[in-house]
Amino acid sequence: MPPANQLVNCLEPPELIMAYTTTSSSIFSVNSRSVDAVPTAVAQFKLLSVDDRLALLWFAYTQIGRSITPAAPGAARLQFAEGLLNQIKQMSHDEQLQVMRNLANKINNPISRAYGVLTVNTKLAFWYQLAEMMKEGVVVPVPSNYKMSRNATQLLAAIESLDFSQQITVLRSAVADMGIDPFAN
Repeated sequence: MPPANQLVNCLEPPELIMAYTTTSSSIFSVNSRSVDAVPTAVAQFKLLSVDDRLALLWFAYTQIGRSITPAAPGAARLQFAEGLLNQIKQMSHDEQLQVMRNLANKINNPISRAYGVLTVNTKLAFWYQLAEMMKEGVVVPVPSNYKMSRNATQLLAAIESLDFSQQITVLRSAVADMGIDPFAN
């Protein structure tokens, strides 16, 4: 019998068994052949600290990002996010980081509300563009010495092991759940 702090999801056949714990020393794993791989990865993403969520997005975009832009073809209307991106460019690095943290933490403020009305594909493109601006040094980059937590590192590896459509679905779900939708109930 597994320890009380461990959540075990047993599916038949045995290769579809997936387990993860919710303690700080947990090992996250996602079996890409499991029908629950995407919801499991999204749930695990939500358990990470805000800085680990942001770092994971950064590393995901830099490692699999070249494929992300074509994944949201014309559906991503980045011109709707240009105003937000321009506001962020004008901020200090400390303010930029705080904006990203506020988006990830769903803090209710004007930028989070403006982000909240974007379509999911536009949100995906918004974070891709932020990653590009981080690479250019226009937006605060992830510090070169930043080490993601073990859980974030393992989750990133698990996401990379998913097929492309699953990766995109995980990233869409992650960025869709950020910001505040002012029109939601």
